[in-house]
Formats: sequence, C-alpha cells, structure tokens
Amino acid sequence: MAFDIEMIRKVYEILPQRISAARKAVNKPLTLTEKILYSHLTEGDAQKAYERGNSYVDFNPDRVAMQDATAQMALLQFMQAGRDQVAVPSTVHCDHLIQAKTGADTDLATALDTNKEVYDFLSSVSNKYGIGFWKPGAGIIHQVILEQYAFPGGMMIGTDSHTVNAGGLGMVAIGVGGADACDVMAGLPWELKFPKLIGVKLTGELKGWSSPKDVILKVAGILTVKGGTGAIVEYFGEGAASLSCTGKGTICNMGAEIGATTSLFGYDDRMADYLKATGRADVAALADGVAEHLTGDAEVYSDPEKYFDQVIEINLSELEPHINGPFTPDLAWPLSKFAQAVRENGWPAKLDVGLIGSCTNSSYEDITRAASVAKQAVDKGLKARSEFTITPGSEQVRYTVDRDGYLDIFENMGGVVLANACGPCIGQWARHNADKLEKNSIITSFNRNFAKRNDGNPNTHAFVASPEIVTAFAIAGDLTFNPNTDTLPNANGEQVKLDEPNGIELPPKGFDVADAGYQAPAENGSSVQVLVATDSKRLQILEPFKPWEGVDLLGLRLLIKAKGKCTTDHISMAGPWLKFRGHLDNISNNMLIGAMNFYNEKTDSVKNQINGKYDSVPAVQRAYKAADIGSIVVGDENYGEGSSREHAAMEPRFLGVRAVLVKSFARIHETNLKKQGMLALTFVDKGDYDKILEDDLIDIKGLTSFTPGKPLTIVLNHADGSSDDFAVNHTYNENQIEWFKAGSALNVIKSGLEQN
Repeated sequence: MAFDIEMIRKVYEILPQRISAARKAVNKPLTLTEKILYSHLTEGDAQKAYERGNSYVDFNPDRVAMQDATAQMALLQFMQAGRDQVAVPSTVHCDHLIQAKTGADTDLATALDTNKEVYDFLSSVSNKYGIGFWKPGAGIIHQVILEQYAFPGGMMIGTDSHTVNAGGLGMVAIGVGGADACDVMAGLPWELKFPKLIGVKLTGELKGWSSPKDVILKVAGILTVKGGTGAIVEYFGEGAASLSCTGKGTICNMGAEIGATTSLFGYDDRMADYLKATGRADVAALADGVAEHLTGDAEVYSDPEKYFDQVIEINLSELEPHINGPFTPDLAWPLSKFAQAVRENGWPAKLDVGLIGSCTNSSYEDITRAASVAKQAVDKGLKARSEFTITPGSEQVRYTVDRDGYLDIFENMGGVVLANACGPCIGQWARHNADKLEKNSIITSFNRNFAKRNDGNPNTHAFVASPEIVTAFAIAGDLTFNPNTDTLPNANGEQVKLDEPNGIELPPKGFDVADAGYQAPAENGSSVQVLVATDSKRLQILEPFKPWEGVDLLGLRLLIKAKGKCTTDHISMAGPWLKFRGHLDNISNNMLIGAMNFYNEKTDSVKNQINGKYDSVPAVQRAYKAADIGSIVVGDENYGEGSSREHAAMEPRFLGVRAVLVKSFARIHETNLKKQGMLALTFVDKGDYDKILEDDLIDIKGLTSFTPGKPLTIVLNHADGSSDDFAVNHTYNENQIEWFKAGSALNVIKSGLEQN
C-alpha cells in the first residue's frame, strides 16, 4: 500500500466538488494548474476568481518534503512553533551531505561518520514530531518523492527548489524556504501569489538521440533563467502523452532553472504505469476514478492562447539534442551547432569529466539509455577518454539497475559509481586538482551549471545535456564530437560510429530493493529527546529575531552593490559550507562571499565604512553589527535565482542587514527575505541602481505608513554632502507587513500560538 493512502483518498473525494465550484467562480474552462490550485484553497470551495500575478492566496498543501541540508534550519524553526506533531505528512531525506570522492561505499561510510551529529539530530527530531526519515544512502529527495509520495492532482511544498520534479506525476509541487515549510507543518495556510500560466504544447514524438531533457533545455533557451518567474508551466498535447513519467519529471525538475513556480503534466497512462511499477497500484486506481479532473479541460488545450498567458509549441519529432552552458543553464545550443560554438568561443574542447545521474536524470530509463551507449563503446573497442561518474537517484533505482547488469556496463567502460546522493551536482565533489583553478570543461546531466557550483573552480566550463549525450561525449573526450555524424577510432584503429541509444522505461522484472532506507517515526514522540549538543559547531538552537523598532531606517551603510548574476550560491555557498547548515552563526561566515562588488569587481572584498579598509563581506557586516549599524545590500536582475536555500536570507538577517534592494528578485528568495523580517525592495527606475555610491549613508523612509501597493523612498546621502532620493517598490501584503513588524513570520506564528 502507498504511503498516506487515506490522505490521497480524501483529496480525490473532494476534487469533483472543488473543481465544480472553481469552474463556476472563474466562469470558464480550467487548466490543470487551476484545478489543482483551486481545489487546495484554504477557504474550501472557491468563491471568486483570483487574479493571476496579483492576488495573494492561501493554500493547504497535502505534504511537505525536506532534504538534510535545508531540513536542519526548517526543523530548528519548527521546534519554536510549539506543536507536538506535524499537521501534514512530512519527510526528511538525507542526500546533500554525502561528498563524492572515491566511490559509493567509501563515500557513504565517510559521510555517516563525518555527519553523525546532524543525522542523529534529524533522526531524533523526525521521530519526535511524526516525520518520515529517509536515511543517508536512501537516495535523492526528488527521486524518492517521485517513487514513493507524489500523486496526480496533489499539492506539496519542499525545502528545495527542485521539489518541482514531482510535476512529472501531475502534482503542483513547489520549492520553498524552511519558514514556509514550518508554517504548513504547524497547520497554518501557505501563501502564494496566484501564478501566471505558461502553456507548452508538445507535438510529435522524440527520436534518435533526443530525450525529454532536450525539451527543457530548449525551453530554457526560449524563456531564459527569469522567463518563468511568477508562472506555472503546464505541458500538454500528444507529445506530452508520449513521454515517460520519469521523462516528464526531468522536464519539470529543470523548470526551476527558468524561475518557474513549478511545472506539471496531466495524468495519463504513462503515469499510471509508473505508479503501478513503484508499488502504488492503489493510487493509480484512485486516480483513474477521477481522471477527468487530473488534466486540463479539452477547451483549454484546443485553444490554448485563450487560457494561458503565454504559449510555446515544440515539435518533438524535430527537436535536436541540446547542450546548455557554460555558466548559465539557459545558454542553449542544438547539437548540430555546438561544436562551432565551442570553437568560436574558445571554450576548452577537451572534456575532463562527464557526469550522469542526479535528481534530474537518474531514472531506470535514463540509466538504460546511457548504458546502451556505454555498451556500444565496450563492444566496439572504445573506452571513455574522460573521467566518467554515475550517480543513481535512489537505492531502489541503484539496486534494480545493478541487478539488471547496467552498473557493470558503466564500470567496464571506465565509469565510477557514486553514492545515491546529490554529490557533484551541488558542489559535494572532492574533485582532484580543482584547487589549481585551471580552465577546463565538464559536462553533466544535472540541472545547474553556475560558475564554481560543481567544484569551486571559476574556470570550470560546465555544460548540461542528457545522460546519453554526456556518455557519448565522455567516450569521445571532446566537446566538438557529434554522435549523430562523427566516428571515433577504436583500439584497433578502426573508425566506429555510435548507434542511437535505446532505453527501457520500466524494469521488465520490476523494481526491487533490499533496504530502501526508510525510518518510520514514533507513534507518540512526546518522550523522544531531540539531540543538539550545547557546544556543537554544526547545530545551534535559534533565537528569535528582534521586531522592527517602529521608525524609518536611517544611516544604513552599503554592504555591497552586487554586479551581475547573484544566485543563492553566490549569497550562501554550498560545498564545504553545507556542514554548517544547522548553525546560523557559523554559516553566516559565507554570506555573499561569491558576489562581485560593483566598485572593484572582486568577490568577498567590500569597503568597511567605519575604517575605510577593504575586508571580506562577513567581516565587514560583523563589524557593523558590533557597532549597531544597519546595512543594505543592492543587487542586479533576478537576484537570488537558483536554490531555495533560505540561509541566503537568514544570514543577512542574522548579521544585521536590514534591506535588500535589487532590479528584480527570483520568487523563492524574495519570499524567504520576507519570512525572515527583511525588507525586499525593487527599483521603480532601474537606472537608480547607478546612483548608489560606495560611501553613501542610506535612509529608507515611509515605513511608519508601510502599506500594500505604496512605494517606499530611498534617500542617498552622498559623502560630498549632496543627496538623491527615489521611490522603490515592494510586493508586501498585509500579512507580510506583519512579518516585518514582528521581526519574522515565525515570531507571528509563535505569538499566535501563545495567545491561544
């Protein structure tokens, strides 16, 4: 029986009534996205239509998921909420803290030893509060969610931006910060601005080297890293129905790279097949009973321009394999044009490492398609000329592909199988010689390729492609190789050509696993002690943030004026810093160390306005905090794109930054700032960014009459005695203004519980 089957049954029981009410309220046919959103309203049956991109709406998600790096802070916050148990089904997945170095067994053993106190904390806090716990080695959160928990028509939130992977099984699944997860686990509504809708019509059918990954690589090239911001992407058409469930998951997973709130597909036979194959025939039977409600209305798909805010059409039969990068996931190159791009741009053509797997591409189908290419290499006398690694997505997938002989194929080609964990995808990679900072190229089947993300080397040119293309390139060792047209010399000096890959959607002998790695919580956790040592360097019980003083903020120092791309990786790096994700003070020592200072074009070098000297960003901010001086961070476009990591908001808040002023925000980061009691502001006139000088004293005025829709005013007091002032926008509603006034959303929750 599937997890939480009674919860799923209840969702489906009320679905027809909720959708009927929604159709009446909006007075038009409904997209699948609207059906799911309106059926999860906190208010119950819809009473009115909500305005896309404008209305703030309260929802009741069905479940919460957390990975080990973000779960630490989420659960440290939940411990302050005063609840005995989580109000909705919730899980923790230990996948981020395992560093890839030599191989699966050794790396997992090292992680169990190195991270013991964190795992003990997560295990104990999960046990106490009724949270399912997936042990280290069980797999990557998003693959496990797809295998075990996702269900068509459901709604979930997760403390990782790639929670959206579950859209492959027809869920509205949204990445959030830990404070949002804390709200839902505490039984409170979850707030979201009602998203705009982007429809992607898929026609035709994939063939040859093209794969589902190429769909999202092409979409990323069309929409860019911010084109999906504030929108949900809904895929439909006969082309969508032709894709496997896990292929759909790949497409939804990487929707995070276009800034989309989430992405999803409608329920179909391929989803039903996957549910049955993963031991959830009971869910498939329930979904079949309400199938008409688990896809958009026919009128919507026959005339999509009338119902979506934007429509994109892609013919899968004509879709080429794509390679995206370097340094950004939206720089899209069709395979036929990639070699020329490599040469013209001077990117290193020699490929050092090919890496497949991760939460994006680690399904049985992915592994078998890549293995079909690897087997050809072995059979035709070829060996990988590049290093080659394989990261299975879950223990269930790993065990099954090992049973069926696919891991042996990779090893015969020269590949190394890594642990069932995020590993190199998130910078948990002890890559040899990366510290030399040499210019080099790697290619992965991961989702992100920001500078320094994988190995800490800013000169690593990281490209993203499908597992089969990555495998072919690793065999060739050359980024100018085109498997569609080119040959390779084998050990006998013969020129051989790789045939098109072949994959198997679901294992013919079924999935199998000896130990999936799941730990059920105690039925009554009241006597369970949460394990946090008082002298821990990795875990720290949180102290509430102070409330707003009730006055305008005057005399703020400029901490940094960030230039160009500033992702959450730049604001709060992962890699070696992951070990401090549960200790706010220690991890704050990485705050903004990756952001480029506009004034000297250096990273981690800003002017301390107290003494006029340049120092690291955290050191300067700690000096301001010690002197009780507030500060402000200024940024460029799409500030905070990438990971959902709320540490990028909590660290500035903890160290005394009062506001972040940018040209535009990524959705999750803006919400995270609001949740932590920060001011998240945007320029009305983006040209005002240029008026901000390094030595300015900055005032934020209008806070005493802080109201929704009313701009605030920035006053720049320049060192020469002159000044500039201009209006800045915000998107705070009444509830969010209360978060600011109280010091954080958690303070509001705690206050409400204490009053009750």
